[in-house]
Amino acid sequence: MESKSGKTLYKFYRAITYGISPLVRLHLRWRKFLGREHPVRWEERLGRPSAPRPTGRLIWFHAVSLGEGLAAIPVIRCCLERRPDVNVLMTTTTTSAFEVIKNKLPKNVIYQFAPLDMPSTMDAFLRYWRPNIVMLMESELWPNLIMGAARNGIVLVLLNGRMSTKSFRNWSHPVILPLIKLMLSKFSLILPLSTIQGIQFQLLQAPPYIINYSGDLKCAVADFDISKGVKKNSEEFQMQISHRKVWMASSIHKGEEEVFIRAHNILKEKHADIVTIIVPRKPQHGQDIALKLQEEGTSVALRSRGDNLTPESSIYVVDSLGELRDFYKLTPIAVVGGSFLVGSKGHNILEAAAAGCAVLTGHHVGHFSAMVAEMQRVNSLSVLQVSSEKLVEAVNELFDNAKILEARRVASRQAHHALSSGIVENIWKMLHFHVFVKYQ
Repeated sequence: MESKSGKTLYKFYRAITYGISPLVRLHLRWRKFLGREHPVRWEERLGRPSAPRPTGRLIWFHAVSLGEGLAAIPVIRCCLERRPDVNVLMTTTTTSAFEVIKNKLPKNVIYQFAPLDMPSTMDAFLRYWRPNIVMLMESELWPNLIMGAARNGIVLVLLNGRMSTKSFRNWSHPVILPLIKLMLSKFSLILPLSTIQGIQFQLLQAPPYIINYSGDLKCAVADFDISKGVKKNSEEFQMQISHRKVWMASSIHKGEEEVFIRAHNILKEKHADIVTIIVPRKPQHGQDIALKLQEEGTSVALRSRGDNLTPESSIYVVDSLGELRDFYKLTPIAVVGGSFLVGSKGHNILEAAAAGCAVLTGHHVGHFSAMVAEMQRVNSLSVLQVSSEKLVEAVNELFDNAKILEARRVASRQAHHALSSGIVENIWKMLHFHVFVKYQ
């Protein structure tokens, strides 16, 4: 039986989001003016579609950003293969995700920006698209979306469900708990990314029978195909780095560049032929890094300028989106950032493992700690966690000892294979049994 206090809290949330909607719309226009929203399709965030709804059944997949969106693609492909009678709508919220994912989705998938969680916006979106099933990725638990879908008889599924420690603490508050309990009761299936996350959903009073563990979707990294942009220059780039010591710092956040540039400078004293590839999380950050280094007199090659590496340049900054996996294929050592500063939450290390890199990361990895533990369980050499103080020592060992480097590369491939095998198939079986069979 639905909690009376949960319903009351939802009515309060709905009233608040309705009341502030004029300010949210104004803020959205300001973001568009600043270039933080899509210049043409920004109105999709207000529930205004830019594509017609196809006839027939429709599944709506929603992810907040790039990582979650990429993780959804193998499931989307599987659904289209097993159920060619259904249509798929995909939404994300960020422009960075949009620019990458639009080129990776199957051609028959409709791709839109996600509506804001305001009553009028979400109601208009649901009324237009009329999805039969909503698949939410990871932590996208929005009250108006969930309650609106339930009110319209739409099946709800949470894929790779997770909550940060902070979110779990907030939702667990006695005042807020009835609302999340009500929201979780509307789901037909919750697939958490780990057993620990599954326990957290149970503690938030999700019905135990809807929680089933099938593996972390981010382990199901798609096959590597060098994208057109890199394929064109990959042979030339490989020739430029073929006789040099190469390592990469990937997905770095603001502030972490100091850790990697310091490590680069120390390593260069011993390895004059070193090449450090830096791939920031955001392209603008890469341009800022290159500008700062150039002002300091350091020769830097910048991806967006089409710069070539010269004997004088030892730092290559990749200030582009969607090419990270391609560059993993070009380097033997990958240090995955977003993990070296206190408060960081890590990134998907299995992308580097899938490419056969020796994988290193910091200690601040958030919910990716489960992925680290699983990889190390498969093979203890598959991923090495190091502090910023020990980073130079770890990379130097890999430069100096070819056997250790190869052992770590083999181990990372083994871990990726072990953890990625069968995940999408397991998820399909769960969806088929809990959703497609019941809701024909």
